[in-house]
Amino acid sequence: MVGYSYLKGFKSHLESEALQGALPKKGRNNPQKCSFGLYAEQISGSAFTEPRASNLKTWLYRIKPSVVIGGLGEFVENSKRAPYVQQAEIVTPERLRWNPLDVEGQPANDKQIDFVAGLRTVAAHGDPSNRDGLQIYVYTCNKPMNMSCMYNSDGDMLIVPQLGSLDIRTEVGLLHVDTGYIVVIPRNIKFAISPVSEHARGYVCEIYGRHFELPERGVIGANGLASEVDFLYPTAAFRDEDVETEVICKFQNRFFVSFVESDPFDVVAWRGNYLPFMYNLENFCPVNSVLFDHMDPSIFTVLTSPSATPGVALLDFVVFPPRWMVQEDTFRPPYFHRNCMTEYMGLIKGTYDAKSGKGFVPGGSSLHSMGSPHGPDVESFEKATSADLKPAKLSSGDVAFMFETSKMLNLTQWALECPERDREYVACWRGFENHFRKRAKSSSGEGTAGD
Repeated sequence: MVGYSYLKGFKSHLESEALQGALPKKGRNNPQKCSFGLYAEQISGSAFTEPRASNLKTWLYRIKPSVVIGGLGEFVENSKRAPYVQQAEIVTPERLRWNPLDVEGQPANDKQIDFVAGLRTVAAHGDPSNRDGLQIYVYTCNKPMNMSCMYNSDGDMLIVPQLGSLDIRTEVGLLHVDTGYIVVIPRNIKFAISPVSEHARGYVCEIYGRHFELPERGVIGANGLASEVDFLYPTAAFRDEDVETEVICKFQNRFFVSFVESDPFDVVAWRGNYLPFMYNLENFCPVNSVLFDHMDPSIFTVLTSPSATPGVALLDFVVFPPRWMVQEDTFRPPYFHRNCMTEYMGLIKGTYDAKSGKGFVPGGSSLHSMGSPHGPDVESFEKATSADLKPAKLSSGDVAFMFETSKMLNLTQWALECPERDREYVACWRGFENHFRKRAKSSSGEGTAGD
């Protein structure tokens, strides 16, 4: 990551200046005159009156204030700018799985699409105007946002790259996000994404509610899971180019476009705690059972967006990292389950221990809605029930994740009709035998159970 420098500390109060002396002195945030003729501008991530523990804001010191947006014309709605961001209106309890979006093998100049045009809505719940709900996407892109930028007034965007690194320019600095990292871009922060390689692919979850927090550790204690110090924030990096730039605004699930003559990435210095950040999933410190039973997946929560009900999340972002499995007399893969939550899973690399059969591959995903039975496929079950239960480490090449939400999700027409949908998914559960009938009959020496 040559040329990139970062600050550390989850939601810490930080400051950075690309030009020495650009930050105000003596405790001031908006002096009468800023250094170098800059303009002071605050961006708020919370209400002014929220408690200090959850209050989010950043002061920006920029070459021109953001009000110059629209100087070349009013915002105009343009649904074609993100043609696959659709209304999610289809209701089904069906268990669903999708193969990866096809990008590999395509020439880089084939169907040039940037990050915004490459977003595809899979499922959603709620209304961003009510500040409650979420939207799940997959994306592909092969074109940089060189002459455009976006800000999202609806919510925070959690991006999970699966194929190809991303260079992300934000108002407060630069982020280089490799596969295996996640990045969060908060509501209303301008950004532009450029794929580093010919193609990029991944997943996005947009939350309309409360910002992401670290989960409480409870009886785990003071250590483990994701550590605050491992979250990385950009340092100030500005441009000063008078080039016409497209400004895209997502507002109430619609896309609006305007243009500006000055550079939207002209922040010379900043201070605050409302900032984009990234995190290396390899730094996650998992905890697990060391004697018996398979623990619940909540122990692998990296970030959470709480709901109004204590202990219930609008969204939990959960990672299934490489780890040791040492339980005795235990079915070690994930158990059969019917959940009061909705689970959307993706595979970043490798395999997933509950789906050793074909079908769930890197770049793919699955959706198990509230109440829908799910669990290991037949092959994984047979393998796990006959395995020699020695201590075993799941491969360092296996990384899966889950977006788990307390909301019931609607699907888009694209999600149900796209060629990537695996219409034979439920076949992975066909073939489970009735072992009980054979053994009960053998044990009793009488007729079949239930006679």
